[in-house]
Amino acid sequence: MTVTGTTTETVKQALETNEPLPGTGGFAGKVDDRLVRDVLGRYPLFFTPDRPTAWSHDPRDLDEAVRLPAGSVRENGETSKLWTLPDPDPVEKAKGLDWLRTALERTIASVDTSGLAVAFSGGVDSALLASALDVPLYTVGFPESHDIEAARSAAALLDADLTVLELDHETLEAAVPRVATAIGRTNAMDVQISLPLFVLAKHCATEGVDRLALGQGADELFGGYEKVARAPDDPRVTAETVAGARRELVGTLPDQLERDWLAVTAGGVDPVVPFLHDRVVAAALTLPGDSLVTEAGTRKWALRRVAEQWLPDEIAFRDKKALQYGSLVSRELDRIARQAGFKRRMDNHVTQYIEHMLDTYET
Repeated sequence: MTVTGTTTETVKQALETNEPLPGTGGFAGKVDDRLVRDVLGRYPLFFTPDRPTAWSHDPRDLDEAVRLPAGSVRENGETSKLWTLPDPDPVEKAKGLDWLRTALERTIASVDTSGLAVAFSGGVDSALLASALDVPLYTVGFPESHDIEAARSAAALLDADLTVLELDHETLEAAVPRVATAIGRTNAMDVQISLPLFVLAKHCATEGVDRLALGQGADELFGGYEKVARAPDDPRVTAETVAGARRELVGTLPDQLERDWLAVTAGGVDPVVPFLHDRVVAAALTLPGDSLVTEAGTRKWALRRVAEQWLPDEIAFRDKKALQYGSLVSRELDRIARQAGFKRRMDNHVTQYIEHMLDTYET
């Protein structure tokens, strides 16, 4: 096994030039005698410190697994940071939109659609991918959840076929230890996010899907979070500006992407993340703050404007809940935990329930 995500030659050139965004969708692996992982950590990579040949994208393959940080190189037993994300000056608003539109057009046109499906929630991110790629659409959630209703209405507007996977408590409970094992985490938030991804990926794999296109990265890159819109008045961010808060959130992507990659691949398919291609990232980083969040409070404004090329306004400017909330997985996992005796008066009661399920699963 060598490098995943691009060619060895491309990585060698990036190593020589210190170019953090060399025109790829991410990469990780071994090039010559060096372990490498791209600047956003779009593929996970783990190694065993005292065994130079022992490395994998999945920590479960190793007796001792240490994460290689995003943007890093490991050579001769030493790990060093090589690539950092660019911090360009913002461009004029119209120019930023043109650059983003071109980047998205080129990236989406280059996506291989064989064996591909879209994880579809009805929001602007997944709807743009659905409209532009013209592949099967799948959504997941509990009956009457926001995501299922939004996905059905958006699919109708796009005149697209949609497969709806309805969750129940039995399915969710059975998936908890598998997901916690796959992602190597037991905290409630990470497991809540990973559960619908895993269950959906597992179902898609049974239907012959090889790869699942996700909208990951769009909220971080384009100012989709309320805490970014409220900067500097939101205590959840330290930045003094919307653009600074956006960059703060982009910095969380490596940790998130590792989790999502492990959850989806554990389900039997590979994730595809077009919004995180280097050319889209490079264009997004040039957007001024008022292209991320308008004075009227519209979040992800630039992406929504570009999305109008593919989508009706009703979808392009639609608000959407986070996956764990829109699918009702967060609410229902809390309910399952309480039914199992892990009450809310207990500290981190859902996490305690997950750890209990994992101990039972491992036994």
